[in-house]
Amino acid sequence: MKRTDIVVIGGGAAGMMAAIRALREGCDVTLLEKNPFCGKKINITGKGRCNITNSRPWQEFATHIHPNSQFLRSAFYDFSNRDVEELFNSIGVPTVETQGQRIYPESMRAQDVSQGLQDYLEELGAELICGADVVGVRRDGELLVTSFCAAGGGAPEAICSEAVIVATGGLSYPTTGSTGFGYEIARSFGHTVTECFPSLTALKPRRYDPDLSGIDLENVGLNLFVDGSPVQSEEGDLSFTDNGIEGALGFRVSRKAVRALNHGQKVELELDLKPSLNLAKLEARITREITAIGSSRATISDTKLRGILRTLLPQKLVKPFLDAHPGLNADNLAASLKGWFFKIESYTGYERCVVTAGGVSLKEVVAKSMRSRLDDGLYFAGEVLDLDGDTGGYNLQIAFSTGALAGRSAAQRILNSREGEGA
Repeated sequence: MKRTDIVVIGGGAAGMMAAIRALREGCDVTLLEKNPFCGKKINITGKGRCNITNSRPWQEFATHIHPNSQFLRSAFYDFSNRDVEELFNSIGVPTVETQGQRIYPESMRAQDVSQGLQDYLEELGAELICGADVVGVRRDGELLVTSFCAAGGGAPEAICSEAVIVATGGLSYPTTGSTGFGYEIARSFGHTVTECFPSLTALKPRRYDPDLSGIDLENVGLNLFVDGSPVQSEEGDLSFTDNGIEGALGFRVSRKAVRALNHGQKVELELDLKPSLNLAKLEARITREITAIGSSRATISDTKLRGILRTLLPQKLVKPFLDAHPGLNADNLAASLKGWFFKIESYTGYERCVVTAGGVSLKEVVAKSMRSRLDDGLYFAGEVLDLDGDTGGYNLQIAFSTGALAGRSAAQRILNSREGEGA
């Protein structure tokens, strides 16, 4: 049976970074990837541009991590967003910072990120086995045995190792090979897998107006209500698509919204089209507009009111807004602009969500090493963990940080063990 120091299962962001870090520590690494090449999901992130990370300092960065940002703290400081930038710049993938402190490859090509990591792995001497469909992992005395079927079929093969790093991703974008198999590996060792559900996904309102599709809004507010109570308030950019409410704002509230829907709770979104103006100031502005055209609140016609509305909203939004507010008049216009309610009935599933929320319980993983508390040779990294972030580079940083820490920790444990034996 073949033997290596460390087996990494999964050739995505977390898996490749884990392998890189372990190789740099001086261990032999075999990386098993289900797809014909590594980084398939990386290639579609950020609309094909790949938002590698976000440059915010930890105190700000942590506010975008769920459900327990403190779990990530050790991994982040071990391999931070600045370390990520330095690594990519050192391997020939220069980076650039854009709006919202988002870091991208200078080329704006996601494939440069995945190819850069794979090239660096090969340069470091990693054994990459692509097209490898892992069947399972089991403990055999001092070693772990990973069984897999190679591309083209045939009898299962097996590799013995002192450590296995599970970096198989979650359930999002199954076309990239995400099947949730990492959860099965975790369960086979006795681990708990918390409730999984789609996050950073589109929210579909009841009786959704197709005329909204394709409209992008900047600098608006969005409030999430669950069973009538406010639970989250955000400001920023929002997009209406064929799937519903998306964009940065829609994605930010989707985690809590999806979980509430799954639990049978009532979910509503309140869109504030004028968050920079309080209700009194918006009322005053509308009064000035009415006076300027020689009308009053009591006498203004529907036609003139619509004309004023066109000065307050993007042209494409006027008709859907009017359709959603059939009783619109001068007295309720301001309140309607500040509070356009959408009753949410469903959401886009794993087929197009950005990330999986839930996963291997953080209580059963050592935060300072990513090592399993149930088996000393087993490590977890990336989306397979019950750890996810907002849109904006946070999820890839989670993958890079947890992968790097898992790789370093596994390698150091092996090397320290050998030093002890030698002594």
